[in-house]
Amino acid sequence: MKGTRIASVSGIRGWVGDGLDPAAALEFAAAYAAGRAPGPIVLSHDGRRTAATFEAAVAAGLAGSGREVLKAGATATPTVGVLVRELKAAGGVQISASHNPPEYNGLKFFQPAGMVLGPEEGRAALDRFTRKEFAWAPFDGLGRVRTLDDPDAIHLERVLAVVDAEAIRARRFTVALDACHGAGGRMGRELLRRLGCRAIVLGGEPDGMYDHPPEPTEKNLDEFARIVPAVGAAVGFAQDPDADRLALVDENGRYIGEELTLALAALRRLEQKTGPVVLNLSTSMTTEALARDRGCPVVRTPVGEIHVVNGILAEEAVIGGEGNGGVIDPRVGLVRDSFVGMALVLDLLASGPASKPLSAWVTGLPRFAMVKEQRPLPPGLGAGGASALWDRVAAGFPGAAADRRDGLRLSWDDRWVHVRGSNTEPIARVIAEGPDAEVARGLADEAGRLLAEAAGP
Repeated sequence: MKGTRIASVSGIRGWVGDGLDPAAALEFAAAYAAGRAPGPIVLSHDGRRTAATFEAAVAAGLAGSGREVLKAGATATPTVGVLVRELKAAGGVQISASHNPPEYNGLKFFQPAGMVLGPEEGRAALDRFTRKEFAWAPFDGLGRVRTLDDPDAIHLERVLAVVDAEAIRARRFTVALDACHGAGGRMGRELLRRLGCRAIVLGGEPDGMYDHPPEPTEKNLDEFARIVPAVGAAVGFAQDPDADRLALVDENGRYIGEELTLALAALRRLEQKTGPVVLNLSTSMTTEALARDRGCPVVRTPVGEIHVVNGILAEEAVIGGEGNGGVIDPRVGLVRDSFVGMALVLDLLASGPASKPLSAWVTGLPRFAMVKEQRPLPPGLGAGGASALWDRVAAGFPGAAADRRDGLRLSWDDRWVHVRGSNTEPIARVIAEGPDAEVARGLADEAGRLLAEAAGP
């Protein structure tokens, strides 16, 4: 992907110096500002080494558009959402390339309600950027830039308010946190301190000096998984660099992963209050099974954080999220939030007997096997061509319930397969889940075979 800049309705991302440069970031920020209602704009960044350069560029684009810029420094993405809403800002910009390697950076934009831009707003900003339609202010109308004091405070209090903090403190858990030298280390450390935990924080400085590839996958967390039992931790939490995703490691050093982060958080939340649960089409059935066992309706949305958030608001859901470790608790905010995930998992542990470790909670979950892979697609495939592909794949699975809101999802009572095109590459993502690995693998292989036949040579 080197040499490529991805500008989309979700923002902009690319390889710094060979695809993405400060000038592009400045102009995209200005294009975004030109479509905002009057008011200040919150500006933050994760811990990447290129953050300072891009912070200066984005601040110039916003202030040059006449906006007051509220700088939060190295602050987590979910915190930006809380700040935007609490400060009644016109929007927010997070400088982050999420889980991508250190060579990358990017911009993510927020609505005044504290959630990321929807497709329509994002498309309008992208169009202004492409056409270079900005709203530059005159010399006496430039915005000022000021730094926010203690940007974590409001978010931290909201997270503490949704759990039984006293019960957690009474257990005096030892917790290992891999903050991945990103934006989550500062608040993560303080949250664990306020919950009475003995916190062992790795990569707590937001300097981008990653100890491992930043996506919190099993392979990348191999060393961290060995550290967790070595220090006697009840749980290991691993964030991505902008702290909107959370993976878990149990007390034995077993990687629990990201799919079950949401399931465990939902388990605790549904013990507090039952109600609708919102998941995207590619999220594991584990959380769905937990909800249905408690009589709670489950709503599926297209993949993408904003679709889940819109579903949460429409359904007045008690919790929602995505299987990439993204927990969304509307009591706190409308962004995937690793801190909410950490607090709810600790609250779950504290709600049971001291003799029941995290591994036992995981064993008690409804379990399914999942397969994720990629398949090639013809370059330049349009909407009509993609629709024809999905038709041919669907024909190979008679009797399945088909959902075509986001590619093609075929489902049965105890299994499903989801095939969807990538927004950035000529590939299809194939995800299948079933009662065991053999079933999931069979679904993925058959969907891949049908896709290859339909796509042709």
